[in-house]
Amino acid sequence: MTKKWWHDKVAYQIYPKSFYDSNGDGIGDIPGIIQKLDYLQDLGVDILWLSPCYCSPLADQGYDISDYYNIDPRFGTMEDMDRLIAEAKKRNMYILMDLVVNHCSDEHEWFQKACEDPDGKYGRFFYLKEKNAEKPPTNWRSYFGGSVWEDLPGTNRQYLHVFHKKQPDLNWENPELREEIFRNINWWLEKGLAGFRIDAIINIKKALPFRDYAPDREDGLCSVGTMLKEARGIGEFLGEMRDRTFRKYDAFSVGEVFNEKPEELPDFIGEHGYFSSMFDFNEAIFGQSEKGWYDSRPITPDDYKHCCFIAQAKTGSIGFLSNIIENHDEPRGVSRYIPEEDCCTESKTMLAALNFMLRGIPFLYQGQELGMENMSFSSIEEIDDISSQDEYQVALQAGLTPKEALRVVSKYSRDNARTPMQWSDKPHAGFTTGTPWLKVNPNYVSINAASQQRDPDSVWNFYKKLIALRKNPLYKETIVYGTLEPVWEERHNLMAYYRKGDRTLLIIGNYQREEQSVVLPKNANQTESGHSYNILLNNYPDIHIEDDSIHLYGYQVLILEL
Repeated sequence: MTKKWWHDKVAYQIYPKSFYDSNGDGIGDIPGIIQKLDYLQDLGVDILWLSPCYCSPLADQGYDISDYYNIDPRFGTMEDMDRLIAEAKKRNMYILMDLVVNHCSDEHEWFQKACEDPDGKYGRFFYLKEKNAEKPPTNWRSYFGGSVWEDLPGTNRQYLHVFHKKQPDLNWENPELREEIFRNINWWLEKGLAGFRIDAIINIKKALPFRDYAPDREDGLCSVGTMLKEARGIGEFLGEMRDRTFRKYDAFSVGEVFNEKPEELPDFIGEHGYFSSMFDFNEAIFGQSEKGWYDSRPITPDDYKHCCFIAQAKTGSIGFLSNIIENHDEPRGVSRYIPEEDCCTESKTMLAALNFMLRGIPFLYQGQELGMENMSFSSIEEIDDISSQDEYQVALQAGLTPKEALRVVSKYSRDNARTPMQWSDKPHAGFTTGTPWLKVNPNYVSINAASQQRDPDSVWNFYKKLIALRKNPLYKETIVYGTLEPVWEERHNLMAYYRKGDRTLLIIGNYQREEQSVVLPKNANQTESGHSYNILLNNYPDIHIEDDSIHLYGYQVLILEL
């Protein structure tokens, strides 16, 4: 494998609207990010991925872009962005932005011109079909509910949108459209961006010709994913994008890819893949139901372990996954992967280590380093997220009471991750001096950055130690490039694996509140006086050993060098 500059890095996702507000308007901004760069440098992260801060009407919180060449005034100016790139560079940090090119906003100039002249150049930038009074062109359901077809204003046409109706899909079959996209990507890379996180990219290739599929709900529609399974030829688009943009700049690219076909993995992240890396969503999609969130199956510790190991085995040495516990589209990981009654510093740090030490590039999401938890919503009116609002209606239509539907939505809502960052125990968690755009989680009094930075046993300091271990010259080669081998895989509520390279590390997590023991494997360096190992990290103050056994406390995690 050719070694690349991003292989040994640690990435951190920033949701600008909720990170830090520098001017008191209740919305996080780019100057706020600049003010917190020293905090991020102290933690040890290298790559900062910013969720969209381009001009947008915010129908889908910035993933509906009206101008790819400008910063939305809510978040600052292009001068602020230039300054952020420069200040990050001074600290040996890299900036990624979101690349959202499956769709744009209906307020983008291209779409406005398509409305004026559907048969002209810009009409061909979108998927337009003649309107049929009897039925829409296809029976596909959008990701946010309802038909993917919407009337094109002032015409007898309809346009395709697989997300929100204010997010018309771009027609990648049109080479003129692709040229515009490549021009924009290169413009940003010339400006000094280190790369991009690529949003919803599988959706750019539709199965042609368009047709209906068997309905999967009572609304008579089918998931758009059914169509995507039939789509072929996305590699032509992605390979062209790589060659025309990322490759020329040695840029880092990480794909949001949920449903690649198994045989395509080397094409996506192999030696000459379309992307540098792609996210592992195995754990996030576990238990999903076509019926909706209300029918989802909760994930158990054993499920989590198997999801991680399946992804690792599938990837092997083909390339690098980007490993996450949470992001802006998911609930808080500690609330999802740890039983509610067991959510504590020990269980949070155990989850951190088990995920962080997997082979691949670790991605933290803002607040993850504090162990931020899900919000407790008291009504659907408190929830801003359009996806959550749709799922609430789906649950009601399935017969759940409003109280039951709210409980379901509260568990999975994207707003759990979008509540403002908890900086201190001051009003509004120190996020803003104004009124925050989204309610702050009341637990900020006990969970905040200021108190955790002072506490050597905090979740924040544990993440700092994990990052330092990954960068330690003695262990870096093994942690970054070493193989991963599961051990004791069938043990209930125990997740353990080796990382093997020029050294051998053993990561063991007791994924339950009850204590349990493991017998350390024999090795050639073992002496008569006992096992030969170093404790590199332990989320408890001590370790309990009897003869050949390590007695693990509830949610204890150990990283040992054998």
